[in-house]
Amino acid sequence: MSLKSLELIENWPVPHAAAGVVRADGTVLGTHGPTDRVFPLASVTKPIAAYAVLVAYEEGAVELDEPAGPDGSTVRHLLAHTSGLAFDEHRVTGAPGERRLYSNAGFEQLGDHVAKAADMPFGEYVRQAVLEPLGMTSTVLAGSPAKDGVSSVGDLLRFVAEVQAPRLLDARTVAAAMSVQFGGTKGVLPGYGHQNPNDWGLGFEIRDSKSPHWTGAGSSPRTFGHFGQSGTFLWVDPDAGVGCVALTDRAFGPWAVEAWPPLTDAVLAEVRG
Repeated sequence: MSLKSLELIENWPVPHAAAGVVRADGTVLGTHGPTDRVFPLASVTKPIAAYAVLVAYEEGAVELDEPAGPDGSTVRHLLAHTSGLAFDEHRVTGAPGERRLYSNAGFEQLGDHVAKAADMPFGEYVRQAVLEPLGMTSTVLAGSPAKDGVSSVGDLLRFVAEVQAPRLLDARTVAAAMSVQFGGTKGVLPGYGHQNPNDWGLGFEIRDSKSPHWTGAGSSPRTFGHFGQSGTFLWVDPDAGVGCVALTDRAFGPWAVEAWPPLTDAVLAEVRG
């Protein structure tokens, strides 16, 4: 299967790349490259981890507004990067809810919190709650819930179909997760500078009117997703009714800033016809 637009990844200055586009009903509109190849996800791990946290919420293991992380912080704060924790250190740099401080440490504390509540390692909870039910057989989280996942395009297309038409969660929970949390909060979008506001949902970044941004000029403001420092991204554009995944094995940098938006715009143009 192939969308002509996905052939753009052949021009990316990366050793290996794969990409795919899927609709909410699971129809794969196109793929390009080795969709079964396993790539490191880096921060694209976070949406999968967040989805598992939402399963824990629906199962009653945790509540979104219960204390977690630093004093005054909650599960919701950790998911929305407003706990006040530093980027990659377990130290407090601000009060909860004040700023959007993107934090790997916050997701690690979130994983510890759910692991304690569920009485099992967080990676195992993710496997049972998300990966196994969706048939994501090549995806593994063995380490930090912020950045240590590995997966394939084939697996992530299953996940992207799920977040568009949830089966594991109530649709209202997912809609809330893709809605702005702590609106009006400013902060730095890693790799793209200061944004005001810097809107996020629960584990998913929301495009809104951010500029510059890693999605396309044609992406709707409701577009949500995540990118990773391993040269990876996934996004869903609800207005277009599709989601896209791209995985590479080259670290994020200026090449990605240049390459990703044209791919997104070409995919959206082709899908919309």
